[in-house]
Amino acid sequence: MIWEALFLGLGYNATLVTLGAAILGIAAGVGGSFLFLRKRALVSDAISHATLPGVGLAFVVMVGLGGDGRNLVGLLTGGAVSAAIGLLCVNWLSTRTRLAEDAAIGAVLSVFFGFGIVVLTYIQTMTSGRQAGLEGFLLGSTAGMLQSDALVLALAAALTLALVLILRRPLTLVAFDPDFARATGRNVDRIDLAMMAIVLAVTVVGLKIVGLILIVALLIIPPVTARFWTERVDRVLLGAGIVGGLSGYIGAAISAAVPDVPTGPIIVLVGAALFLISLLCAPGRGVVSSVLHHRQYQRRVHLRQGLLALAQGQPIYERLTQRLMEQRGLMRGDGVATEKGRAHAARALLDEARWHVVRNDQAYAAAAERYDGLTEMQKVLTADQIREIDARLPAPQGAMP
Repeated sequence: MIWEALFLGLGYNATLVTLGAAILGIAAGVGGSFLFLRKRALVSDAISHATLPGVGLAFVVMVGLGGDGRNLVGLLTGGAVSAAIGLLCVNWLSTRTRLAEDAAIGAVLSVFFGFGIVVLTYIQTMTSGRQAGLEGFLLGSTAGMLQSDALVLALAAALTLALVLILRRPLTLVAFDPDFARATGRNVDRIDLAMMAIVLAVTVVGLKIVGLILIVALLIIPPVTARFWTERVDRVLLGAGIVGGLSGYIGAAISAAVPDVPTGPIIVLVGAALFLISLLCAPGRGVVSSVLHHRQYQRRVHLRQGLLALAQGQPIYERLTQRLMEQRGLMRGDGVATEKGRAHAARALLDEARWHVVRNDQAYAAAAERYDGLTEMQKVLTADQIREIDARLPAPQGAMP
């Protein structure tokens, strides 16, 4: 059943929801990347919660005007206006008062969300407007999604993605060095406002599928996941889009295949699973890679110390050092160095003397900064520099015992 859903074999409505969730995931992942890089992830929480009163008031207004209270465009417009007001409140409180941004976010989030709950409670007492299911905007609801709804969501997500791609250079500059951006004449406040507008658009678009509470996860989890795999901003954007798209696609497919499983939470759980995989398995930044690199570094330290001990005729007591030396054919089981071990030990002792010269000469300050006690001299200095250093050594190194 799940395989059928993944290959879009469960019917028209399931296909519509799955593709819409994938497009939303791509837009959310790319749009949330700059929020993550700018270290303002909590702003998305305030924006998402601030949409609730707007959705409720839009419903009341549309019903009062004799229209359909469940019109998606009207509800999303109301949510966008409310979220924009909330964003302006956060900006005013953090710039015009002594409140820190996190405190301003907490105040706006709680007040707007509380007001939204009051409005929803009032809506439940109304006798017209088809208010049943309106609370789905909290956690998302794709049941009964129409083709027109899916087209609205897909178009809005595509426009948001296009806006991110157009503004990616100034957004990147402000995310990493806002002071330099100001010095080059960039209007940092406007660029920040554009970033918030992108997040607001993604939040409003995602209300129908994942809800205002869980849209924050879809904005932040994909870029955090992508960051484990790369150091480049363009690749973070690409990776975040892929992770967000996969989360939306797989989560919506699972929700369509398994009865009574809500779409929004499943999408977030799929994203969390991808995050966990990256946390554990990503090269360079993952937990497994860090453990392996640490163990490799420890082995290098033991080998280096063992070679220096051999060169100076000192006994080796550390069992791990002995085992590593024996495994590499540098020492016999009785502790006597092999011919290969003596050659490596002499080279290690010579490098130590060279590094002593480098560390005490300002001409080699750049090379001295790279010294870690393990790096070979040939990887840091040129052959001519090494010959110059060798000429300055105080005396020939001691012979191996």
